[in-house]
Amino acid sequence: MAARIEDYALIGDTETAALVSRGGAIDWFCAPRFDSAACLAGLLGTDDHGSWVVAPVEEPIRVERHYRGNSLVLETVYTTASGEVAVIDFMPVRGMVVPMLPQLPDVLVAEDAGEGPADQRLHALHTPSIVRVVEGRSGEVAMHVSGKIRMDYGVIVPWVRAHGKGFTSVAGADGVVMHSEIDLRGHRMLHDATFTATAGERTRFSLTWFPAHSQPPDPFDIDASLRVTESWWRTWAAKCTFTGPWQDAIERSLVTLKGLTYAPTGGIVAAPTTSLPEWIGSVRNWDYRYCWLRDATFTLKALLDAGFGDEAAAWSEWLRRSVAGSPELMQIMYGVGGERRLVEFQIDSLPGYEGSAPVRVGNAASGQFQLDVFGEVMDMFLTAELYQIDHVTPTGDRGQGLPDDSVDIARFLVDHVREVWREPDDGIWEVRGPRRHFVHSKVMAWVAVDRWVQIIERCELTDDAGPWRELRDEIHADVCANGYDETIGSFTQSYGSTLLDASLLILGLVGFLPPDDPRLIGTIEAIEATLVQDGFVLRYQTEAPVVDDAPLDERAAGDEAPVLGVDGLPPGEGAFLLTTFWLVDALVVIGRVDDARALFERLVALRNDVGLLSEEYDPAAGRMLGNFPQAFSHIGLVNSAFRLRRAGA
Repeated sequence: MAARIEDYALIGDTETAALVSRGGAIDWFCAPRFDSAACLAGLLGTDDHGSWVVAPVEEPIRVERHYRGNSLVLETVYTTASGEVAVIDFMPVRGMVVPMLPQLPDVLVAEDAGEGPADQRLHALHTPSIVRVVEGRSGEVAMHVSGKIRMDYGVIVPWVRAHGKGFTSVAGADGVVMHSEIDLRGHRMLHDATFTATAGERTRFSLTWFPAHSQPPDPFDIDASLRVTESWWRTWAAKCTFTGPWQDAIERSLVTLKGLTYAPTGGIVAAPTTSLPEWIGSVRNWDYRYCWLRDATFTLKALLDAGFGDEAAAWSEWLRRSVAGSPELMQIMYGVGGERRLVEFQIDSLPGYEGSAPVRVGNAASGQFQLDVFGEVMDMFLTAELYQIDHVTPTGDRGQGLPDDSVDIARFLVDHVREVWREPDDGIWEVRGPRRHFVHSKVMAWVAVDRWVQIIERCELTDDAGPWRELRDEIHADVCANGYDETIGSFTQSYGSTLLDASLLILGLVGFLPPDDPRLIGTIEAIEATLVQDGFVLRYQTEAPVVDDAPLDERAAGDEAPVLGVDGLPPGEGAFLLTTFWLVDALVVIGRVDDARALFERLVALRNDVGLLSEEYDPAAGRMLGNFPQAFSHIGLVNSAFRLRRAGA
């Protein structure tokens, strides 16, 4: 079985990523992109679905892990009765130039493929590689290495042949070559070996993906690639401007977000995994290896606040390219390159994480109508405008404001919002039940119009802001009349419903209501009383039946089908970490700063031993749930930390 979700660590090259367990197993690796088919898929099954293990033969007495500085270079130190050994795992950033073997004497190593000595023995790395370095620290420790490559999400056992001391695996369009400094023995459809890690000595391995029609890449200088990779990450992380409490947590979250960035386009995936369950044994298993428009504003604010203007600009440009076209065809999510067709299907041969099936590839929610994304994109444009106006460059110049194409896109989008804001939608949580008039969606429609009014004023556009102010007031009045329930003193999940929803925590964050409005305070307190479980916030009550639409608990003919909840799925999921960060923010807004800080400290303490957060958390079982690591959770951490600092916490 795969390890617990929190027992994994992330390594990546800003184009794809892999997960490494405390036990030394790499159980997830998609190549060459985040959304490519996995050639190591043991995370969603067993090691027979693809796994690469490097670990001590004997049971360790102690295991300690850390990232080397502000990087994605992972070091795991195993202490055994025979001595101590470290395994260093990383993925070289693509495009870096390293010497090819045999190793050259002290050669200048460039960080960019276009620089460095004109020596044919230097090589720019353009395909993804995982590097593992076993370093003896004391004594002599017996080590075991085992590699099982399984193409197409564990479905295909590839054709394998020896390649030096390692091997190559080829199936369909994919090839993988493993270079090894010790002889690996092929048997029982795997390659393995045992060896001794002696103090002061290194044993090196690399696994590189390549197109199956090409020749396998030659081995490269692993020690040189390690030096350059660490240097690259240190240089990048040094741009962080945050100082003060929680600095380590913020820096780790920012490095994680960078690791989830698809560098060629600037897109940021929600997570590098698919189908890690929101509840063990449930069907709430989704593919998160795509870029959601909803993430745009939250991500942009986190990056800009922390000093990463280049990454924010790349993310903004990705978004503008992706949404080009008719507003009615705008999707809620896209592929890392801006792809629109994210057809969802199931991998039936994978049993799922701890039996949580089905395993899904693609995401059918890409075809949903979610009204709130227009508000998030418009808010992103305003955030970018304010940054451009307020930001002073090193030369003392100020930014020039929004590009013309951003203004044009904003104009098209808000025109579309005017036409569709009264329609029911699928909502922020992408429910697979009937559409409703979700209050959060209507509020974000208000945000879209409000931000457009501000853009008109700040950019001094010739557009008449008057009609837009009237529309803004109309939407506001509609939400207050139909989305607020006097009997419970709170806004509700949807018009006509009495259920609560954690997305309502944003009412004060986006400026829909002032901090002292009793309706805002009442909504926050109602969510605390109803949706907070052991200190963490549920998104909504998944067990609640539909009361304002057709019932969803109809039985299939002859079957005892489970009763479905408000979202069209069987009930049960963990507490959602982003909404818990939203509660932190909401408490700050209404002046409960001490409560906000205490909750934030609990969330920071929830991170695993290398500082990573998943999508959800099960307080009863004390374990992480959902796709991992989750960009939204780390974005929430960064934004809440900045909000607390501004509040003087």
